[in-house]
This record gives sequence, C-alpha cells and structure tokens, in this order.
Amino acid sequence: MKHYSEQEWLAYVKNELDEDARVLYENHLYSCDQCLEIYFQAVAEEETELPVISNEADFTDLVMAQISESKVSKIRSSKSIGEMRKPFCQSAVFHYSIAAAMTILLMMTGVFQSITKYAENVQSPEFQEKETPLSLGIVDKTFAWMDSLEKMKEAEK
Repeated sequence: MKHYSEQEWLAYVKNELDEDARVLYENHLYSCDQCLEIYFQAVAEEETELPVISNEADFTDLVMAQISESKVSKIRSSKSIGEMRKPFCQSAVFHYSIAAAMTILLMMTGVFQSITKYAENVQSPEFQEKETPLSLGIVDKTFAWMDSLEKMKEAEK
C-alpha cells in the first residue's frame, strides 16, 4: 500500500490537486490509519493560516440571512421559469381541442350512429335474458328435494 507524504496531504488540504487525485486520496483515507493521522496534522497546520473570526454570532447571523435570501430568490426564479417554459401540449386548451376534434371526426364518420344501432340490438327483448318467475323456482327446488328423498329411500333398501 502506497502512503502519501505530509506535503502531498497539505496539497490535498489546500485543494491544489485535480479531481481524480482527490478521489484517490479520499479512498486511501478510508483504509489507512497512518495517512489519516498525517491528514489531520496537515489540516491542523493549514488551520493556523486561516483568518480568525472576531464576532462569531454576527457572522453566523449574516450567513444565515444570506442563505435564506438565496433560497427565496431561487424559489421565485424557478417558479417564473417553470411557468414561462410550460409546453403548449401540456396546457388544458390543447387537451380540450384534441377532444373536440376527435368528437367531430367520430361524428362525421358515423361511428356514433353505428354504436346506437348496436345498442338498440342489445336492448331488444330477444337479446335480454328471460327471468324465471319465483313460483317456478320454488317448484323446481321442491321437485329436486323430493327426488333426493326418493334416492335416499332406495339406497336404504
């Protein structure tokens, strides 16, 4: 396993490496404790060169205000862009126009007339099922019950 020097880790901390090298260094940190210690030392050395914040509370409030302003402006800009760039094929007028055109086309070709003729055939009394009267159903069940009693008597003999 190749270990990186302190100078190489300083270059990593200062963001002086290209993206591919940074990925290699980061993956190496997951598996090497020795290089992780050197990395922490490099971060500590670089930390002393950073400017010191005199009033941390005011700095935090300023950053939070800028974040909220940027979020509001992004939301406003995304809404206006989304409303302006909506394609015509996604509008309600387009869908209603297509529905009206299809209705007119079907009416002109006579599709609706053939459907009404078919519906008349379906509604005709010859096509509908004939309902059996209730009394006939009771008589049929009675005869079936009597037949089963006779079969039971024959089976006992």
